[in-house]
Amino acid sequence: MDLMDSQKVEAILGPQTSEETSSVAEIASKKQIPVLSFADATPNWATERWPFLLQASQNQLAQMKAIAAIVQSWEWHQVTVIYEDIDSSATGILPHLSDALREAGAEIIHVLALPHFPSSRLSEELEKLKGGQCRVFVVHLSLELAVHLFEKANKMKMMEKDYIWITTDAFTSLVHSINTSSISSMQGILGVRSHFPEDKPKFQDFCKRFRKRFGAEYPEEDNNHEPGALAVQTYDAVWSVALAMEQKSEKLNQKLLRRILLSDFDGLTGKVEFMNQKVAPAHTYQIINLMGKSYRELGFWTYGLGFSDTIIDPKYNCSSMKDLGQVFWPGAPWYTPKGWTLPAKDQPLRIGVPIGSEFQQYVNVEYDELRNFTYFGGFSIELFKALVEKLPFYLPYNFIPFNGSYDDLVKQLYLNNFAGVVGDVAIVARRCQYADFTHPYTESGLVMIVPVQKSGNKTLLFLKPFTRAMWILVAVISIYNGFVVWLIERNHWPELTGSTLHQTGTFFWLSFNLHVISQTYTANLTSMLTARGLEPTVNNIETLQSSNAIIGYSSISFVARYLEDVLEIMPVTLKVEKLEPSLQKVQNWGSRFNVCILVKAFPKGSPLLPSVIEALLKVSESGKLRELETSMIASEKCMEVNLHDDDDISSLSHSGFWQFNRRVGQEESSGISSDTHEARFVLSLNIETVA
Repeated sequence: MDLMDSQKVEAILGPQTSEETSSVAEIASKKQIPVLSFADATPNWATERWPFLLQASQNQLAQMKAIAAIVQSWEWHQVTVIYEDIDSSATGILPHLSDALREAGAEIIHVLALPHFPSSRLSEELEKLKGGQCRVFVVHLSLELAVHLFEKANKMKMMEKDYIWITTDAFTSLVHSINTSSISSMQGILGVRSHFPEDKPKFQDFCKRFRKRFGAEYPEEDNNHEPGALAVQTYDAVWSVALAMEQKSEKLNQKLLRRILLSDFDGLTGKVEFMNQKVAPAHTYQIINLMGKSYRELGFWTYGLGFSDTIIDPKYNCSSMKDLGQVFWPGAPWYTPKGWTLPAKDQPLRIGVPIGSEFQQYVNVEYDELRNFTYFGGFSIELFKALVEKLPFYLPYNFIPFNGSYDDLVKQLYLNNFAGVVGDVAIVARRCQYADFTHPYTESGLVMIVPVQKSGNKTLLFLKPFTRAMWILVAVISIYNGFVVWLIERNHWPELTGSTLHQTGTFFWLSFNLHVISQTYTANLTSMLTARGLEPTVNNIETLQSSNAIIGYSSISFVARYLEDVLEIMPVTLKVEKLEPSLQKVQNWGSRFNVCILVKAFPKGSPLLPSVIEALLKVSESGKLRELETSMIASEKCMEVNLHDDDDISSLSHSGFWQFNRRVGQEESSGISSDTHEARFVLSLNIETVA
């Protein structure tokens, strides 16, 4: 008020937070004095409420996408955010960071709001973070508070191996001003900061003059006297006001605010112009890595383009930060930290296993009262054990039996009662809201198991041993052979003479008296009569629906919901039944419904899931998965046979018959008797038909 009333100021520059900006803008707008703010971001509602408020600093919200891109590059999936407890961070930075991380496949699992002035509570909060699994920390703090945080974290051994620290522009743009004793506790930090065209003569001249004047006014400072982002942005803001005040209004007759909004010049930050009372937002950020007594420049990230070693030639941009070269991580490990840590050895993971699975080949839980011991076996259990052996780290775990439905078992992951679920668990849509799943390791589905009965009508079965073409061919050849024999031998055989009726009967006897064809026909017909001995009493699910028949189903699976919602079976016709072991090996008849695949489940966003998926692929590629399937479940698989389609029965065609004749000729040339090759052919017909 004193500046406005007594000093007659025409513009105010300086507020750096949303709180400061709102207080000053409220007063200045009443006096119609422009206020140029340097806060991270100014919401649209603020410029509408205070028309004399201008945002003179580049909007920094785009850097949240840069941080999310870093997280995505190294395949981290969980992040802890530490920020200064002010409204601008809670309502501005955090929502944008959360959205950017979600797009990158990660999420914020914990936030820590620190007061502006350091307090003793910091040690307690850091101790809690140290006890958690997440090891990726995004820090959005002012310089003074960030230095205090890292010094405390270093003393608590949180700047060592497996920890990842990423800082925003609020701190990173001023790292050059940190003394060497403090920076020694920040080794390995990744920082994102605004990038300015430093190669331009105007910027280099400014830096030269800045270092000279800063060194003269603060000779006690022994570090590099480089201008920070705030200094550069403030310089351009002052030029905007100065140029506007030079254009005195007799000629232009405009108020100062409007003249500032018309700014259009090349400043230190690039092109300076206002749109909607804000300067153009930042799109390019530099990524640095603190090491030694200073930092190393790793590269750049540009909105819409990605990462690059240089911004001069954008065609070399890449989507992953891995292409920028080796990063010096806290503790200087040779490997890239995985972003999370395992629980302490005295706290193994609780892995839920369903009790009472009707398919004990997949999961079998038995309790031995004498030894007070619970046995866990089955294909799913053994596969999980093989998977754990392929993990690149030690994973302690305990199997915990769970007595309840599979839906309730998956919900336990959401309630944090289990760290994983192993068993014959299937992926269905309603379970996806509670858990994440691995890649499938075997298929599952629904089939009908129904009673069988003797086959029905066989009236035309005698025509099936040969195909239609084969029947025509046999008839033509037989008539031709009979005619040739009759024509040649009619004058020599008394049996071929006589009345027309007698000669006709003899002619047909000669035509169809073919030994090999009759033997072949007999063999194939016998096989068909054997294969058609049984047929199902129910042909399809529609028959069950129309007849309102009682349908049994497993009580602990998703079958009941599927029968009601998808197949539209009346609930009153459904009955809970336990599938007897003998029924698990019979033939299943009718339609098959592929509705699910078996997987392993983990809590939403579990950091363990990517490693488990990779280990599962290794188990599969090594042949161990196939070995377990063969030894534990392959012999239990049902044979799917559809006995209602007569075309499936193998009828002998003319090509098959010619192949048979060629084999006959080959075997006769080898001295094999006709009886032998006929017997072999009959045997092959039986085997082929049954298969």
